[in-house]
Amino acid sequence: MIDFGNFYQLIAKNHLNHWLECLPAQLNHWQKASLHGQFSSWIKVLERLPEIKPTQIDLKNGVIALHEPELANGEKARIHNVLKIFMPWRKGPFSLYGVEIDTEWRSDLKWDRVLPHISPLKDKTVLDVGCGSGYHMWRMVGEGAQLVVGIDPTQLFLCQFEAVRKLLGNDQRAHLLPLGIEQLPELKAFDTVFSMGVLYHRRSPLDHLWQLKNQLLSGGELILESLVIEGDEYQCLIPGERYAQMRNVYFIPSAQMLKIWLEKCGFVDVRIVDQALTTPDEQRQTEWMKTESLTDFLDPDDQNKTVEGYPAPLRAVLIARKP
Repeated sequence: MIDFGNFYQLIAKNHLNHWLECLPAQLNHWQKASLHGQFSSWIKVLERLPEIKPTQIDLKNGVIALHEPELANGEKARIHNVLKIFMPWRKGPFSLYGVEIDTEWRSDLKWDRVLPHISPLKDKTVLDVGCGSGYHMWRMVGEGAQLVVGIDPTQLFLCQFEAVRKLLGNDQRAHLLPLGIEQLPELKAFDTVFSMGVLYHRRSPLDHLWQLKNQLLSGGELILESLVIEGDEYQCLIPGERYAQMRNVYFIPSAQMLKIWLEKCGFVDVRIVDQALTTPDEQRQTEWMKTESLTDFLDPDDQNKTVEGYPAPLRAVLIARKP
């Protein structure tokens, strides 16, 4: 099973130590509930990954691990075959000893849009909500974050993260916990909180914004990235059963309305720093994610619309501060 002991020891010595009042019990309960099914087989697969100490790691320009001399073809094939078992890979890309994981999402493109607008992460304690396989967590480490904690309840994402961590030499600067934001107490302990691609999946978006605020220190920064629509502060799309083939999309406000939501929850210095249409260059089917992707979700006769007739995916980044 996944051992969270290193994380417990780490936070016992810092300002997150009060989390230990509830976290071990939560994760013990999760471990017991995860004993059976596919997760157990994935854990056995993780054990088949070789223990490699990289001679070079680059988390500034990507998630890249290298070894000199270059690994033998058989060793690279072993890594490739093990990582393939953890498909689909949605967020990335990763470059690990010559194995190129070409994920569905070019998450590096999103990172390039976000990074110029945020406060420096050097020596910061960071929370990444809905972190997926942890790609952006490693990029945060690459920007000098002292500790990055990701939360995401999806078992496959945890296994993908642990596989990458192992291939990065068991790097302890990032940790993924299989929890949802609603399971976190009011920690009020993070310098920076990221919520990217989560808000539109929440039945109560204002509750989500309050939960994010409750994790921040006073003066801390929120980076919120979400689907939006064009329009003024009065515009909000409430899709029917599906939006771009996704079932669990509840509210897609305009960026201006989203700014008001953040201010309503008590955030200050709220800024809309970027808006960009999602393109097939950023989200697409690959060898590592072979099911439907963006082009299947758009109207074949009008790429400005989803197959349901809604506006095509437009994403905005907003930065806000907790007073």
